[in-house]
Amino acid sequence: MALFDKYSGPWSKHLAAHLLRRTTFGANWENISTFGNLTLSQCIERLFEDLPAPAPPININYDLDPDVPIGETWVDKGATGNVNGYRTTSLRTWSFEQMINSRPNIREKMTLFWHNHFVTADINDPRYSYKYIALLRSQALGNFKQLTKDITIDPAMLNYLNGRDNTRQAPNENYARELMELFTLGKGDQVGPGDYTTFTEEDVKEVAKCLTGWIDVRNNLPIRTEFRVARHDTTNKTLSHRFGNAVINNAGDQEYKNLIDIIFTKEEVSLFIARKLYRWFVYFTIDENIESQIIEPMAALIRENDYNLVPAIKALLSSEYFYDECVIGGMIKNPVDFLINPINQFEMVFPADASQKQRILNTLYQSTFVLQMAIFQAPSVAGWQAYYQAPSYYRLWLNATSLPARQSYNEAIVNQGFPQGQARIQIDPFPTLDKFANPTVVDEVIRSFGIILHAKPVADNQFAILKSEFLLGLNEQTWTDVYNAYKADPSNVGKRQAVLNRVRSLLVYMMRMPEYHLS
Repeated sequence: MALFDKYSGPWSKHLAAHLLRRTTFGANWENISTFGNLTLSQCIERLFEDLPAPAPPININYDLDPDVPIGETWVDKGATGNVNGYRTTSLRTWSFEQMINSRPNIREKMTLFWHNHFVTADINDPRYSYKYIALLRSQALGNFKQLTKDITIDPAMLNYLNGRDNTRQAPNENYARELMELFTLGKGDQVGPGDYTTFTEEDVKEVAKCLTGWIDVRNNLPIRTEFRVARHDTTNKTLSHRFGNAVINNAGDQEYKNLIDIIFTKEEVSLFIARKLYRWFVYFTIDENIESQIIEPMAALIRENDYNLVPAIKALLSSEYFYDECVIGGMIKNPVDFLINPINQFEMVFPADASQKQRILNTLYQSTFVLQMAIFQAPSVAGWQAYYQAPSYYRLWLNATSLPARQSYNEAIVNQGFPQGQARIQIDPFPTLDKFANPTVVDEVIRSFGIILHAKPVADNQFAILKSEFLLGLNEQTWTDVYNAYKADPSNVGKRQAVLNRVRSLLVYMMRMPEYHLS
């Protein structure tokens, strides 16, 4: 089964939900139904439609910022006084907003992919982090080579990997090493002293010299990077045999581009990024068969398109392999998916008050520390371990700390609501239930919720248990009568509660099942 064997079997809501689950942060019943009624090609095109850039984060309620009135953005303003605290909260909650209630589109999933690839963390100025994440979002579906050039002189990256400290008098090798080892080529097997098949230790030194001269500027707005000739190494740099002993002549502020162009002549770059995309969208195991049938054709397509990644990603998501039963449900949801999926799946309503909404979003963000995937706080430059740490990979998301926290979150959003002070968000199942084709039929209700919540159809033995949980000891006709009574008088609290009790019992049980953690 090769990459270019396009899926040609019957299309369904089940497969549409799988595609949406892997490419977005959760899809509601309406989106699943719409995609289920399109062709696969039409679904792919919709996922890749261009979106306008989102409006930047604003000052919601902090009245002590002398540079930014309430209601205006802080991303391009000064930073007088102690303002970074509220701005950091603003950035975090705004970032969550971009993943919540967005139309079915792959951009936000790719933005998070790039954040896990071109990692920055522990940046003290949220204006830097905004500029960084805005760059990743703007090029989420762009050219990998160009993004590598742009991120190399991004202010946040210059801070995180010491590019701002890299001078001709004292070359700093930190970014040079990660540029090759983690961002483009990967570290090959060691075959000699300082020789890793993809680059050498001498290359690290020479690449560092190429990258000298760049600093970040924050005192005179806007925040930007500048090239200082006096800090740049103007000598010729000679790369190793891994790059055909290429010589990079002094080119001033264009030299880093010339260097990256040379790196991208190596086929290893396309193979490296193809493997990372595969692990992000499909599965962590890459054996010889996957390497030859999926990774190598994908890498070739990436090279043919001069490192524009969209054709290769579309081919992967359209392939017969992507819809194989061994792939569906093979991932464990990462914490961001786990938190945001039900919000989008059930179109959960946030308070209209902007301050209350921000407090809830901030509580959601704080939950990512417990669940071990805090955005802007990756544990290392290599990103989150679940995407590279063999042999556990995705299984690292589930442990003695994260599992109880996941369960508490599930029960809160179904039952009492996820609270922050007096405000809370909670699943209201009625808008979803009422859209099902046959909400009076017990089997249809269970299977429809199963499509939303589980990656695979509910097994027969599980179905019997869920049915019992849903009916609460009553028969199927009773459910039909209860639902019809509610529909005839939806404002009647008692009739509404009778439906709600059964649906909540079903949802809690389904979200307690191990299958709920799978994508």
